[in-house]
Amino acid sequence: MPTFKGNNVTLQGNPVKVGDQAPDFRVLTTALEEVTLSSYPGKKLISVIPSIDTGVCDAQTREFNEKASSLGGTVLTVSNDLPFAQRRWCSASGLDNVVTLSDHRDLSFAKAYGVLIEEMRLLARSVFVVDSNGVVQYVQYMDEMTDEVDFAAALEAFEQAN
Repeated sequence: MPTFKGNNVTLQGNPVKVGDQAPDFRVLTTALEEVTLSSYPGKKLISVIPSIDTGVCDAQTREFNEKASSLGGTVLTVSNDLPFAQRRWCSASGLDNVVTLSDHRDLSFAKAYGVLIEEMRLLARSVFVVDSNGVVQYVQYMDEMTDEVDFAAALEAFEQAN
């Protein structure tokens, strides 16, 4: 059972696995524009975080954007933070090329990927790599939401995806 700071949590939605067609979703950009999975052609690394304003989430967002930028494709960071908070974080962090997406309105991403923490209405820390054909090539759901993801494994999967 997944935990958040050692406390059991319940994940809602439909978990995905390697080989699945990546589910579509509707989320908001920091400019409040609605986008979907198909808004980002090519391969994608989808980094999912509980909140951009925490140390582990900040580090995850920075790490993927710094290391994956040379691998082609797009890195998307999805959370339930309001688009305004995401925009403020991007500006304060000096990372203007980060694509942050907010799932706060409909929980569309959370339900499609099985990452909604029922007790907190936050997204569970996870990583997905989707190839240019829309097929999931890598999945990592964290057992403990405050732990760091396996950056090396996710980046290797992203590099190998077509």
